[in-house]
Amino acid sequence: MDIVKGSVVKSRAGRDKDEFFVVLDVKDSLAYIANGRDRKVEKPKLKNLKHLAATNAILSLPATNKQLRKMLKEFGNQED
Repeated sequence: MDIVKGSVVKSRAGRDKDEFFVVLDVKDSLAYIANGRDRKVEKPKLKNLKHLAATNAILSLPATNKQLRKMLKEFGNQED
């Protein structure tokens, strides 16, 4: 599955391994990701696409970090 804007992805490498994020933007082979907790919408993390595993979920992009945390809560690793 392709990683597109709004995709829910799981990190496969790095100190954020096994955490879920939402893709805010994709540029070439890099993605801007945020989870609303450690990585805010205002300052997303830039991560290589090969270090991300796509899920089947695509979300509408939230306006706030609180909405993002609420959407990702169902994936299991989010605490509010």
